[in-house]
Amino acid sequence: MSIDFEIPAEAKAVREKVRQWVHDECIPAQERVTDKASYEKVVAELRAKARAQDLWMPFVPKEYGGMGLGPLANALVQMELGESYLGALSMNSQGPDDATILTLIAHGTEFQKEKFLKPLLNGEKRVCYSMTEKASGADATGMRTTAVKDGNENYILNGEKWFSSAASVADLALVMARTDTEGPRHQQFSTFIVELPNPGYKIKRDIETMAMEGPLSHIVGGGHSEIEIKDLVVPAENIVGGEGKGFDMGQHRLAYGRLRHGMHNIAMAQRALDLAAAHITKRETFGKKLDERQAVQFMMAECASQLYISRLMLLHIAYKAEKGMDMRQENSIAKVYLAHMVHHVVDTAIQLHGALGYSRDTPLAAWYTHIRSQRLVDGPDEVHRWTVGRNVIKAFKANGTTAGACGGDLL
Repeated sequence: MSIDFEIPAEAKAVREKVRQWVHDECIPAQERVTDKASYEKVVAELRAKARAQDLWMPFVPKEYGGMGLGPLANALVQMELGESYLGALSMNSQGPDDATILTLIAHGTEFQKEKFLKPLLNGEKRVCYSMTEKASGADATGMRTTAVKDGNENYILNGEKWFSSAASVADLALVMARTDTEGPRHQQFSTFIVELPNPGYKIKRDIETMAMEGPLSHIVGGGHSEIEIKDLVVPAENIVGGEGKGFDMGQHRLAYGRLRHGMHNIAMAQRALDLAAAHITKRETFGKKLDERQAVQFMMAECASQLYISRLMLLHIAYKAEKGMDMRQENSIAKVYLAHMVHHVVDTAIQLHGALGYSRDTPLAAWYTHIRSQRLVDGPDEVHRWTVGRNVIKAFKANGTTAGACGGDLL
C-alpha cells in the first residue's frame, strides 16, 4: 500500500485551464495597462472572457455563482493565478475581497447577502478590511476603535485604522471595533459593514512603502491606507455575525488570506525561477554558458528544493482542509516558510540576471520590494513562530513527543 499523491483528474484539468488562461490572457494583457482607464477596460474585458469560460471565483460555492472548488483544486488554481497581477482580478479572486466574500457567505444575514454580498460576487464592488491599528499592530485584541450604541438601532464608531489594504478603491469596508470592554478578551470585538464613501470613514493617506510604486499601484488596489474613523454611524443591521464575534471571524478570514498569499508566492517564485533558467541558458561569460557552472547549478537546486517543500506544505494543508481537520499549526508554519521562500527565490533570480535583474526591464525588481511585506501581513513571522513554538511544547507536555506539532500526523 502506498500514500496516494494522485491529483484528481478534474482538479488537474481546471489547473491546466487556469494556467493557459494566465499565460494566454493575463500576462499579455499587462502590456496594455498604462493608466486607470486602460486598467478598467482590460479588467472588464478579462472578466467577461473569464465568466464566459466559467472561470469565476474558484473558491466560492456554485450556489453563489462560483466554481465550487474544494481546498485542493483551489490551491492548485491559486498557484497559477499568482503569476500575473491580473490573474486573481480577472476571476474575481483577489484579496481582500475573497476572504470577505467567504465571511459573508458563512456569517451574513439574508439582508447583508442581498445588499452587500451580491455586488461582490458579481465583481461590481470592491471591499477592504479595517482591523489593524498603529497602537496594537499584530495584537488584534489591543485595538482601541470603539462602537457604542446610540439607542436608535445605530452604532457610533470612533478610532483609527492602519494599513487597510485596497481602501482607496473600495466601495465597502469591514471595520472591526470594540463593543464590550468588560467581557472575555476575544469576545469584545464586532465587525461592521460600512458603505463608502462615508464622511465618518476618512482616508487620511495611502501609506508609502518600500515597494516600488507607480500610477497603477493604487488604481489596482495595491495601496495601504491610514483611516480616521470619527462619529461613523453604522446601522445595527450591518453588524456581521452578532456582537462579540469579530475576533473569531477575523482569524478565520486571515487564515484563508495566509494560504492565498502562500499560493501566490509559489506562483511568483516559479515564474522567477523560470526567468532565471531562461537567462542562464542563453547567457555566456568568460567563454562558458552560465548554466554549465556548478555554482549556478547549486543556486538553482536550492530554489527547486524550497519550491518542492512549499508545494508539499500547501498540498498537505489542502488535504487537511478537505477532511475538515485542524490545520492551524501547519498554516502558521507554511505562512512563515513561504514568505521566506519567495524572497529567496526572487533574490536568487535577480542575482543570476546580474544588473539586468536589478533593473526594471524584468518584473523581478518590483517583485523583490513587494514580497518583503509577506513577512508582516496577516501576522508577522515572530507571532506565528511564537504560536508554533508554544504548540510544540504543549504537544510534548501532553504526549511525551513533539511529533503532533511537527507534521507527525502524517504518520
